[in-house]
Amino acid sequence: MVGPTSGADGASGTTGPSAVTDPLLELEGVCAAYGPYEALFDVSLRVRPGRALALVGANGAGKSTVARVVSGLVPTTRGTICFDGHDVTGRPAFEIARLGLSQLTEGRSVFSSLSVEENLTLSFRRALGRRGVPGALALAYEAFPLLGERRGQSAGTLSGGEQRMLALARVLVLRQKLLVVDELSFGLAPVVVDEVYEALQRVLTAGTSLLLIEQHVDRALVLADDVVVLSKGHVVYDGSVAGVEGRLGDLVLGRVEAVDGAAGHRPVQGHGELGPVGQGPVGQGPVGQGPGDSSA
Repeated sequence: MVGPTSGADGASGTTGPSAVTDPLLELEGVCAAYGPYEALFDVSLRVRPGRALALVGANGAGKSTVARVVSGLVPTTRGTICFDGHDVTGRPAFEIARLGLSQLTEGRSVFSSLSVEENLTLSFRRALGRRGVPGALALAYEAFPLLGERRGQSAGTLSGGEQRMLALARVLVLRQKLLVVDELSFGLAPVVVDEVYEALQRVLTAGTSLLLIEQHVDRALVLADDVVVLSKGHVVYDGSVAGVEGRLGDLVLGRVEAVDGAAGHRPVQGHGELGPVGQGPVGQGPVGQGPGDSSA
């Protein structure tokens, strides 16, 4: 297989001091499957400390599978995953979470029967102890004033955007090392998406790295430092955001495949006419899509 395109500097990532910093998260040659359905093929990527990596691709490209593999929810069939200096390949999700990795998905990651403050208290007490709760609540309400106004309200009655804010408040206050964001803005109104991205920027500024999987690609690329493009379970680009400008659509749709180490690219051979986004050649079903990965 022809390797992924590199960034504008002719190599994956960037040059300078940040290039030699050990990555916070590193996937090397990772493969994964859902039963007989192969979803990822030799995926390698790196998230640098304090940086945001956008993972983009068509529906069925394998983006959500990467998120689940990183979080320990789906096992690898080959390859290694290192997080914060630890080999976490094959380790259960709760152990990876204890190392400082959190995942937020398009679902509403709150306890709907509990109030806003009870949701926050539950997370803060577990991580900080009883004495740490008041200070953590104050920080959460300072960052998200609306949550302070709704502190006694049942979380299940909040809007979708407000529930995302509640989930982000936990991450912002507890200062996780890495936040995996999987389609967090899915189904939200544009004005609420703006609020979500403002909150993600605050999380990033506070020092938490981001692995950002997003349907709003333009929004993701504005926030991200680096980008990885997946096509049919393969990495076809790994580098800077600037390096992918002008060819992102072709890479996402699988119309081109880059020559490793070069800025140019060539047509993919033998793929025929493409069907809709996330589909293979006309007449075939979704490509690289296993059960539970229909949106990624």
